[in-house]
Amino acid sequence: MKYQWIFFDADETLFSFNAFAGLQKLFADNGLKFNEQDFTQYEKVNKPLWVKYQNAEISAEQIQTIRFEPWEQKLGKSAVEINQDYMLALADLCKPLDGVIETIHTLEKQAKLAIITNGFTALQHLRLQRTGLAQYFQFITISQELGIAKPDARIFEHSLQQADIEDKSQVLMVGDNLHSDILGGKNAGLDTCWLSYDKANDSDIAPTYSIKKFNELLDVVAA
Repeated sequence: MKYQWIFFDADETLFSFNAFAGLQKLFADNGLKFNEQDFTQYEKVNKPLWVKYQNAEISAEQIQTIRFEPWEQKLGKSAVEINQDYMLALADLCKPLDGVIETIHTLEKQAKLAIITNGFTALQHLRLQRTGLAQYFQFITISQELGIAKPDARIFEHSLQQADIEDKSQVLMVGDNLHSDILGGKNAGLDTCWLSYDKANDSDIAPTYSIKKFNELLDVVAA
């Protein structure tokens, strides 16, 4: 086995993340409809907040409240309550992506596995429990708990300390996001594997490996 540790991103690497479906469920649970136009309005607020979060300009808590403030009157709830309902809706809809369960079953016999995510604490733990994947990971590093988000190298350094790793060449970072996962891993001096899903790399970020499907990771680590 080429690597003793494999670090994974969570959203769209291990788990499906369908924000639109989650919001539709949230609104339906409150007797309301949520359409594409509503989602466009939501994303106009949400996307810039995530950029600010990754740039350490705002906190995780600020994202979760600010993005739902425009919907408080319509739903008759506070932004905090709306966000809590949204996390539960996403957890209900969450499924491991194609090839994840089988590949993780194989990998955990050969290396130690961990997760580094910019997602939110409540949702990440719920999804790991409900999908039965929690048992396969040694630990999960969550940006909300650290106050540091990928691509900041410090969240990776924290994970290396948790794993008691001195030789970074023993570690592979796997993720679908070129900026947060791949650039972040490179910033920390790690080998990286980009899960591209056939997307073109239009950036100047160069992963150590690129794969189109999750199960192709087995070939990478066996090389």
